[in-house]
Amino acid sequence: MTELATDPTLTAIDRCDRCGAQAYLRVFLRSGGELLFCAHHAAAHREKLNEVASRIQDETARLSQQ
Repeated sequence: MTELATDPTLTAIDRCDRCGAQAYLRVFLRSGGELLFCAHHAAAHREKLNEVASRIQDETARLSQQ
């Protein structure tokens, strides 16, 4: 049986819902759905995101590896 990844890696196709830059953070909302953020907007809104998220997929560390 093939197992699907639950959180596929964010790619250049995934864009920030705030500004359209490449997304490095996926926020799964408690109310359902998800939001995508670039590293800048993720940092700017981190406190509020932690309040509304059921979980967060954070790939911002990839920026320092490039």
